[in-house]
Amino acid sequence: MLPGGSEHSAPDDLRQLTPHGAAATTFAGGTGPLAALDSGPGPRGSVLLVPGYTGSKEDFAPLLDPLADAGWRVVAIDQRGQLASPGPDDPAAYSVDELAADLLRVAAELTSPVHLLGHSFGGLVARAAVLADPGRFASLTLLGSGPVGLTGPRADLLAHLAPLLDAGGVPLVHHTLEQLAVADPRAQAVPPAVRDFLARRFLANAAAGLSGMAAAMTDEPDRVAELAATGVPVLVAHGADDDAWTPAAQEDMAHRLGARHEVLAGAVHSPAIEQPAATVAVLTSFWSSVPAEVRA
Repeated sequence: MLPGGSEHSAPDDLRQLTPHGAAATTFAGGTGPLAALDSGPGPRGSVLLVPGYTGSKEDFAPLLDPLADAGWRVVAIDQRGQLASPGPDDPAAYSVDELAADLLRVAAELTSPVHLLGHSFGGLVARAAVLADPGRFASLTLLGSGPVGLTGPRADLLAHLAPLLDAGGVPLVHHTLEQLAVADPRAQAVPPAVRDFLARRFLANAAAGLSGMAAAMTDEPDRVAELAATGVPVLVAHGADDDAWTPAAQEDMAHRLGARHEVLAGAVHSPAIEQPAATVAVLTSFWSSVPAEVRA
């Protein structure tokens, strides 16, 4: 699977299909509506959750009710070009800055304080939103995200898939990934209903979005010093066995930021669906620790 996907499900675990009480809605984005799940008003403020490459709002399904029960309004979105959010045909419209501008539009509609969380590529987008308007956000959580553009095996996979996208569009890329998954026991352990959802979700991606986001994710420069200079409280959290940005790289980023650093045991690249209870505990502890004068 590509970054932002879920290849580590267990047969009895619904993951992205976890039932929840959040309502389907939309927010205005820069190029069209952004599909979202919204838990409704919460007395402690708002949480905005941003998925990674090839991901969607459903990647946060197991977190929605627990975070709402803890007192927050929880909003998870599909970024432009993902699943139920339409996207333009121009790959340049999927740059980190363009996507970050969408987050600022959504955040402006939420009750303060607004805590921002970005998973994987969504973390790079969320970081750009904070850099563009630090006063908009009470905190930033980087979940399985890194200091610089993606490198390593996942980046190599993106490079190999690019010609397939040009030749046969999203369906050919999906078919190729499905063929690769046949030999992966972790992928085969995913429950059929979840596999069906992941297939439908991948095929719903805008081709320009896959191309543009892939370029944005691999070309992103190191902006850690800029983020540290904003003074916005940051949590760096990741699975103990993250196979996108390495745990060592994320730990170093946390150190450079002076940020809180949490390692989630039993998780790989998608803690929200691999270890949801532990992820909720880490998030609620962090958000509750942000000083009132910062949250206001």
